[in-house]
Amino acid sequence: MSRFIFITGGVVSSLGKGIASASLGAILQARGLT
Repeated sequence: MSRFIFITGGVVSSLGKGIASASLGAILQARGLT
């Protein structure tokens, strides 16, 4: 069970990093366009 939680936590954290970098890129792109 602890292994399942560990794997899920890793997936969630990598997803969170992906979303954060994507939103950062979108903000920078919007700034560059305006």
